[in-house]
Amino acid sequence: MKRVLLYAVLAIGATALSAQAQDNTELLARMKAMEDRIQSLETEVRTLRAAQTPPPGAAPAPVPEARAPAAPLPAEQVPVEAPAPALGGAGGAASKVLNPDIAVIGDFIGAAGRSAGNGTPSLEMHESEVAFQAILDPYARADFFLSFSEKAVTLEEGFITFAALPGGLQLKVGKMRAAFGKVNTMHNHVLPWVDRPLLNTNLIGGEDGIDDAGLSLSRIIPAPKLIFLEATAQVFRGDSVGVFHAWERNDLATVGHLRGYRDITESTNLDLGLSYARGHSNVGPGILNQLYGADATLRWKPLRRAIYHSFIARSEYVRSRVSLPNRVTTPSGYYVSADYQFARRWFAGGRFDRADRLNSPIFGDFASFSSDTPFIVNPFNPIVPFTPAFYSQVRTYQDTGGSAILTYWPSEFSQVRAQLRRTVYGERNRVSNELLFQFVFSIGAHGAHPF
Repeated sequence: MKRVLLYAVLAIGATALSAQAQDNTELLARMKAMEDRIQSLETEVRTLRAAQTPPPGAAPAPVPEARAPAAPLPAEQVPVEAPAPALGGAGGAASKVLNPDIAVIGDFIGAAGRSAGNGTPSLEMHESEVAFQAILDPYARADFFLSFSEKAVTLEEGFITFAALPGGLQLKVGKMRAAFGKVNTMHNHVLPWVDRPLLNTNLIGGEDGIDDAGLSLSRIIPAPKLIFLEATAQVFRGDSVGVFHAWERNDLATVGHLRGYRDITESTNLDLGLSYARGHSNVGPGILNQLYGADATLRWKPLRRAIYHSFIARSEYVRSRVSLPNRVTTPSGYYVSADYQFARRWFAGGRFDRADRLNSPIFGDFASFSSDTPFIVNPFNPIVPFTPAFYSQVRTYQDTGGSAILTYWPSEFSQVRAQLRRTVYGERNRVSNELLFQFVFSIGAHGAHPF
């Protein structure tokens, strides 16, 4: 019985081994057939590609004409296609090639409180700026900024920029804001405050600032340790209200500026600048006015929370040197400001100002003097010539101010701002306590301002 069972087990094992060997042989045969089929398909693909490639110099095969429809559609059902515009192969982007980018920015300002005679009305459409900007060709672009007030229209800036000159130079030609400090280069709608600091009002011509017709040449200077260094030299006609006046054709004004920028960390950067300006003063003919300035800007904007938190600290210092016939006077001034973004659309800031002001207790502000003759016409006195006795009446007063600012940005196209401002003027009997509010809104494609 045991032998029978042993024989049976051996027979079953032999049968299983024989079946497994047969299956392996069949699998290998199938794999061999698939490999042959793949090689055959590759050969056919190469043959088809060789047949589709025309020989060199051969004419392309004619394209068969489309057959006309069997039955024409009724006239009322035939679609009418407008002729395609000829854009010179540039596509739809060329449809505006002859039209500049146009933008309009409104600046509405209101004031309440005691003004102490600074002239700010209760409500006014302070400025409407219209911008036209376009790239002329691969070598130049043009920028025009028109300023509309409630009573007049002026050209704030209008210049052409050649950015591809030899030697890495960039040339601007036209009417432009001088590269003196930081605030002088800013348009009203990009200021972080409703007004301009006393430094600019008393020493650099106020809202218009050093803004004149001239030429500007700038170049980026190679510097080590990832420092951005830029030098700018400018020549102007010499007419900037409250700062310079060209009594003669050769009374030109010059401006020089050196800017250095460096990233301190991935979230913090520092911007430093030195400025110099020289021209003939509007105090009188033959009087030189020289301005020396320094500015600093510290920015902090964390990359991971950039839309919610940021901080900017600004400061400028300017010293003027006015060479009067009987003496030299050196009025100076500075401001310090800080702005902190504490929410996505909310900013809070403060500013402290102190600046000297040249004035005459008899004739008032020198910017109002006549430039047609070397005499000053006073409505309360007879004609008084430019004499040492007149220049002895020049006085220097020191004004001090402080402001608290709150700004809300509904979007990048509008902002609402409130500013509490207190100013103590040099006469000591003039104190101003005001609440200023501002609405700024824009439409159109307004280009980015300098960083």
